[in-house]
Amino acid sequence: MSIQTIITDIKTSLVETFSTIDTWFDKSEDLRNYRPTNSGWTINEILEHIALTNHFLLILIDKGTNKALQNVHHLDLHTELQKHVFHWDKLTEVGLHESFAWIRPEHMEPTGNKSLEEVRSQLKQQVNRCIENLDRMKNGEGVLYKTTMTVNNLGKIDVYEYIFFLAQHGQRHIMQMKKNEAELKSVLT
Repeated sequence: MSIQTIITDIKTSLVETFSTIDTWFDKSEDLRNYRPTNSGWTINEILEHIALTNHFLLILIDKGTNKALQNVHHLDLHTELQKHVFHWDKLTEVGLHESFAWIRPEHMEPTGNKSLEEVRSQLKQQVNRCIENLDRMKNGEGVLYKTTMTVNNLGKIDVYEYIFFLAQHGQRHIMQMKKNEAELKSVLT
């Protein structure tokens, strides 16, 4: 698969994932505030958690983008692209709710300190930042810098994989919100 196809697929995943997440802001207040019977998060809390996690992932993505673009001067991009392998399977597992145990850091837990409008706006800005980073690395430069990701034992992943991870994390929580919605419907019927 060419790097251009990978970049296009990542952009598509980002846009589709966060367009779907955005629809949850328009759901009823009763649904968004419903706490599931397992004492899990409400949809409002899930939305805030996604934005918090994106915030911290984007610190790494922004830094990684800058380092990858600097590495163009020190590494042979053509050679690196020839041996590049994108870890779709392991990264796609991240998008499946409850597919593996995941203990999130305390600083990524929702606090309720931001309004729903602020969270919605933040998510839109974050997706735009991801797309800007992809556009800055349009020739494959994102393969030139890797950082360790401990979640799901991913190991060293490149900047493109980090951005796809962010999208898959959103997918994971779409599944969680759908479970909340289904549970509330069953409680009401």
